[in-house]
Amino acid sequence: MSTYSEKKKAVISFEVFPPKKDDEFEGVYAILDKLSELHPEFISVTYGAGGSRSKKTVEICDYIQNKLGILSLAHLTCVGNKKEDIDAVLNQLTEANINHILALRGDRPAYMSDEQYESRDFAYASELIRYIKSKETEFHIAGACYPEKHFEAMSKRADLARLKEKVECGCEHLITQLFMNNDVFYEFQENCLANGITVPIHAGIMPITSVKQVATSISLSGTSIPKAFSDLVARYGENPEDMRKAGIDYAIRQIMDLQEYGADGIHIYSMNKPKTTAEIVDAIK
Repeated sequence: MSTYSEKKKAVISFEVFPPKKDDEFEGVYAILDKLSELHPEFISVTYGAGGSRSKKTVEICDYIQNKLGILSLAHLTCVGNKKEDIDAVLNQLTEANINHILALRGDRPAYMSDEQYESRDFAYASELIRYIKSKETEFHIAGACYPEKHFEAMSKRADLARLKEKVECGCEHLITQLFMNNDVFYEFQENCLANGITVPIHAGIMPITSVKQVATSISLSGTSIPKAFSDLVARYGENPEDMRKAGIDYAIRQIMDLQEYGADGIHIYSMNKPKTTAEIVDAIK
């Protein structure tokens, strides 16, 4: 399989997550089978709070790459992991012939004590990337970025400095946090180039298909809500089916604009919903 750096055109990719309950785990394979029919360039698999579903992440990546023949991107976080934990996961990935990782700091789970949080071996994703690159492995590493800046960053300038450090440590391409306003992404791209960050940047798009998602996904990510989307919620929010259609249409229009602009890639946060993802992919073709 080729590496990201060899790609010359915009690509479509998805993100999935391991189910929280073990008795729901088998169902993820049916979801992946349906997503594979859409021919994504790669599928990323989340890690769970504090690495709580790390074994499931490896299992899912194994199925994606070795059963479906699609490149899989395994999330790996600093939070909740010591060096020996990271080493164990890297060994598992190597055994499964998986060599693409999305290295993240990760969010602190609500159940994690101050002592557990402060005792982690890697404070930032850049440190995790540097550690992985120091080992005699062939891992290709992606990183996350925030078009509207990370909520903990003092300024956009400081956030870009951190991002540049991440790239200099060995990050080969970036995937953005979700955003609702494409102008924010375009400005971010320009700022990256101005600061010497030239790796491919894949635009993260999440179809917001319910009012509940507005209060969770968007608010937790710190993404601003443009007036166009606020008006959409005001108009369709009380009708679930109309809201679903409007949310999908909004995502489609975002993606088509990004494709016309020449974005390196579109990363769809599928939320394990193959039907919604298929509607979007069919429309943007």
